[in-house]
Amino acid sequence: MAEGGSIGAARGIRQRNELAAMRALHQCGQLSRAELARVLGLNRSSSGHIIASLTADGLVREVGMAAQTQAAYAHAGRPGILLELVPTAAAFLGVEIGVEHITVVEIDLSSRILSRRIEPFDGRAVDVDEAVSCAIGLAFETLRAGRLERCEGIGVAVPAQMDRNGLIRAAPLLGWENVHLADRVRAALPVAMPVVAENDANAFAIGASHRDRQAHAGVTLFLVMESGVGGGIVVDGALFRGGRGLAGEIGHLRINGATEPDRSLESVLGLECILTAYRAVSIQPAPSLGTFLTDVRDRVPGAVAIAEDWARALAFGLIQTCRIIDADRVVLGGSVAALYPLMAARVMHHIRMMQEASFPMPVIETKDDETVGPAFGAACILHQRYLSAESSRLVEDPA
Repeated sequence: MAEGGSIGAARGIRQRNELAAMRALHQCGQLSRAELARVLGLNRSSSGHIIASLTADGLVREVGMAAQTQAAYAHAGRPGILLELVPTAAAFLGVEIGVEHITVVEIDLSSRILSRRIEPFDGRAVDVDEAVSCAIGLAFETLRAGRLERCEGIGVAVPAQMDRNGLIRAAPLLGWENVHLADRVRAALPVAMPVVAENDANAFAIGASHRDRQAHAGVTLFLVMESGVGGGIVVDGALFRGGRGLAGEIGHLRINGATEPDRSLESVLGLECILTAYRAVSIQPAPSLGTFLTDVRDRVPGAVAIAEDWARALAFGLIQTCRIIDADRVVLGGSVAALYPLMAARVMHHIRMMQEASFPMPVIETKDDETVGPAFGAACILHQRYLSAESSRLVEDPA
């Protein structure tokens, strides 16, 4: 091999080891030099060169050992030094373009949320380009001062049927068809940076899994309940998209009623349908999701009846889906997820009544910050890429 090729190969190995070190520190939070060397499978000398390079680039720093650990080493000489990522070294933007709102989050290199913003938005009243322009404007207003030069990309999540390449076949709630969303976003950006587009439920699933740090062994169904209902499926930590990118779209399941016409699942679980039913029975001066939740908590009959219908429909949808994918965990997100803690006992009751006793019950939970889940997940996609083989850090240095 030519000398230049050998140098390039050595540089590539070093860069990949650097990314592996950053992934290890992201997963573990802090590691000693010896622990990091073991994780990387390298000797202390080789690991030391990697750490030195990352430190020089401002991506990794040394920190003192935790106080309780220092006490254990009090009689053993100098306390150990730990390594961690420098959170401010990079920023990643995530945006959700919804039907009623646009949500923006900024996360740092440790994937912590630095800032968030939720603005009312009538997604049905504007076209794609206006929606993109509004979303980008809010995103860069949210980005904290001095962070633009460290922003490593923007991810956009939407409630849409989207293929593996980011083509939106249809977004019925927004009225979009055949849109290459990432291209539209890229063209509207004030500065060049990486762009990704993702279905909102898949983005929620990616973000929730990324935040867990340790991959969940098993099958998790992630549901986003806003105006519609979307689902994402994660198997042993990896997103399962299905043959055409539509896996998990349980909102289109049909509910058969003995005394009423068939309904789609999302026509019962979605925010718009809940509020329409609630406004018809509420005596509140300004009925909203917040007042609905309060009325359910206070056992106001009309609100409770709507919530009971919701609980029965959610149980039906989970049973049908779990019999196909055998999910052992269900994670609920979106604004409507706030209803679940109030109705958890009823949901589990309906599951027990509807399914065979021999089938196990899934664990059902909600995530903190469920209302920013898709936007957070969109930012996490860029964060994952930054620490992966797709990282911009793997670009060859100029000859």
